[in-house]
Amino acid sequence: MVRILFSFLLVILLFAQSACSQKIAGNTSVEPIRGTWITNVGSEILSSKDSIKAGIDLCKKNGLNHIFVVVWNQGATVYPSDVTQRYVGVSQNKRYIGRDPLKEIIEAAHAQNIKVHAWFEFGFSYAYKDSNSIWLQKYPTWAGRNNKGALLQKNGFFWWSSIRPDVQQMLQELVQELVTNYEIDGVQGDDRMPAMPGEGGYDEYTVALYKKEHNGQLPPQQPFDAEWIQWKADKLSIFGKHLYQSVKKIKPTCIVSWAPSIYPWSKEQYLQDWPTWLKEGYADYIFPQMYRYNIKAYEQLLVDLDKQVPAHLKSKVYPGILTSLGAGYQSNRALTDQMINLNRKYGYQGEVFFYFETLHRLSGGIYSLL
Repeated sequence: MVRILFSFLLVILLFAQSACSQKIAGNTSVEPIRGTWITNVGSEILSSKDSIKAGIDLCKKNGLNHIFVVVWNQGATVYPSDVTQRYVGVSQNKRYIGRDPLKEIIEAAHAQNIKVHAWFEFGFSYAYKDSNSIWLQKYPTWAGRNNKGALLQKNGFFWWSSIRPDVQQMLQELVQELVTNYEIDGVQGDDRMPAMPGEGGYDEYTVALYKKEHNGQLPPQQPFDAEWIQWKADKLSIFGKHLYQSVKKIKPTCIVSWAPSIYPWSKEQYLQDWPTWLKEGYADYIFPQMYRYNIKAYEQLLVDLDKQVPAHLKSKVYPGILTSLGAGYQSNRALTDQMINLNRKYGYQGEVFFYFETLHRLSGGIYSLL
């Protein structure tokens, strides 16, 4: 009788545990991500502790719960970095010497229950419209090359050879330094990490690696040859996987996300095969840059996105919405609302806005009128 009672109780316990697990696994109460990117170009939010506080208050007023703040651009960090000091003798963007804007914004955001992601805006790009960068002077062999042997540049950005192990190691060290030293909630690469223009791959190291893996054959002179593009993209996917694993080893709860260009343009132009990152499990979230200026074009991207993302991974994807480009472009409230409503129609419960300065111009708070 005791054995029967024990067995009965055991069955009840196992059933309860199973039901509990199913409830947790199917939990839909997790708050959707509603965020904005914060950069230091065309924005003064990082210029002082007071402006940071005012900026975070504005994010809270607009119903945002995540911010993606720049930590690396134009070859320098926003925060004091031992890594860049060791590599090039420069520890921080000179605008912030004597302060740590990253620490200040983390403290202000966490006080408002807003999560902070460290955004590596420039990724594998070491300079913008500067062919005399200190990084190029110090590490000339790191420079990416096109099929004519010239420095690899695209849209004004100068790029490293993103496949070189020493370049990858430096960026790994930057990310690890930040995850170790700061109470951040996440790290993020965008359309420049992991990435490299499709025109690249003709530097000495990458050519030698390709030859080694192809029985001595040189890479195609056509940079956009489909097999050559895929080979380069696969190498960068490996970097993304290793970076993801290294962050989780230091801080398992730290979110690792990517904000690539739209697919397949992302792979063709910047070697970002991000559906693979998502399917193979080294992306906690993907924020595709679905930057369009009219609602019809935006909806088409949502239709395409549904074909690219498996249904069981849809909760890991949040569209990036273009709302401003400094003085050059400013979305209006009606268009922004239409895009948000379309996101909901297609099953996306949040989004991230590019960029923070939008909040000063869209009256009433982004979510308050929806």
